[in-house]
Amino acid sequence: MPPESSSLGSLARAVRTRRVSSVELVRAALERIAADRLNAVVAIRADEALADARRVDRAVRAGRRLGPLAGLPALIKDTEDVAGMRTTHGSLLHAEDSPAGADGLVTRRLRAAGAVVVGKTNAPEFAFEGYTANRVFGATGNPWRPEWSPGGSSGGSGAALAAALAPIATAGDGGGSIRIPAALCGLAGLKPTAGVVGREPIPDWIDLTTAGPLATSVADVALLLRVLAGPTPGDPTAQDRWRLGPTTMPRRAFALASFDSGVRLGRPVAAMFDAALRAVEGDLRMRVKRLESRDVIASGYQTADWFRIAGPEQLHALGEDRLTRHADRLDPVFRRAMELAATIPARDHIEARRRRFAYSRAIDDLLGDDAVLLTPTLTVEGWFADGRLPDRDRPGLPSEVFNTELANLTGHPALSLPAGRYASGVPFGLQVIGPRYREALLIGFGRAWERARPWPEVADGFTPFAAR
Repeated sequence: MPPESSSLGSLARAVRTRRVSSVELVRAALERIAADRLNAVVAIRADEALADARRVDRAVRAGRRLGPLAGLPALIKDTEDVAGMRTTHGSLLHAEDSPAGADGLVTRRLRAAGAVVVGKTNAPEFAFEGYTANRVFGATGNPWRPEWSPGGSSGGSGAALAAALAPIATAGDGGGSIRIPAALCGLAGLKPTAGVVGREPIPDWIDLTTAGPLATSVADVALLLRVLAGPTPGDPTAQDRWRLGPTTMPRRAFALASFDSGVRLGRPVAAMFDAALRAVEGDLRMRVKRLESRDVIASGYQTADWFRIAGPEQLHALGEDRLTRHADRLDPVFRRAMELAATIPARDHIEARRRRFAYSRAIDDLLGDDAVLLTPTLTVEGWFADGRLPDRDRPGLPSEVFNTELANLTGHPALSLPAGRYASGVPFGLQVIGPRYREALLIGFGRAWERARPWPEVADGFTPFAAR
């Protein structure tokens, strides 16, 4: 399916054929952002964006060839550099940093494809939590239910897309940070195979993190993936021969409620998951084989392994001296996490890294090159905007609420798709994990699912972003 079949492709085509100008789209985005009450966008570059849009429109009039995102407004997660804008990482430690002198890798690739950067989206401190709240900008609400969280760490981007503040908003995923907002905001979000999108600079969680597409449709996910993919000098995992290629459907499907053998889904989550599996079998005509956690990883999956790896690596990036000197400036949940990370012995960190190989082999053996594994993206319905689970009085999320972290440990691609809504109004996400470098298999499944079970382009009460 060509890029023009996506809403992003259609918008860009409207710019290239002069049915709408980039200036009109950028002004529309700025107007929507100004009216936002979700706290999704935390900084704008209005004058600069309009100047960039005018350059796009001049290029259109001159008949110049433009990229697949020609003239489209884009929001950048506030963990990625934009030249002339401050990158706070949601932390008081960086709230007064000087503006970035150059664009980061994702920003450069979007601009090269023709996108116009209009601002930045909110993120938790150092992108370490599954909800989007920090001491610099506060909490972001979910467009479907503002008192609930849009997830994290790309929750500002997820909320911005579901509220149609802009047609593009960037995301990264080191433990689920694309797929969690996709699930909670009713979006499609893909964590690519490790190495498909080059990393620059070195991620804080060295082997776990990648940028990837978050969008309102699977076609937009595919288009953005093509824009973002590609190696970069210095990244030892980067794949220079990867191509998305023709989309295909998987031949086999497995299902698992949770990778953690100790987790039992609550009734609402189990009901949504069962309904999704019935739809896969009925609408997609795929037989689904249900598995238990030990069927997938015979040696057992230790949910703490993600933190045993990411925690010390985040602490190293932060610096133990800064943890000591600036503890009072850190978000309390993040501070407690770093204090706990400081107690993890090097042996435990290394053993967790070694277990990644067993986890990876187990998923490789299960999926082969033609199967997918279906799970709920999250094992709970959601949480409040400040990071509190409904039955708890303090912010902070335990690892067992996520089914996302294992794919970061193993490097496999994983796609979250909208698969219904709870009685609360919060969307439910179905996670689809595929074989390495077989993103085309996930896109094929996602397109078939979207045709059979279409979802709203935006949250209730919001108007899709479209050419006037």
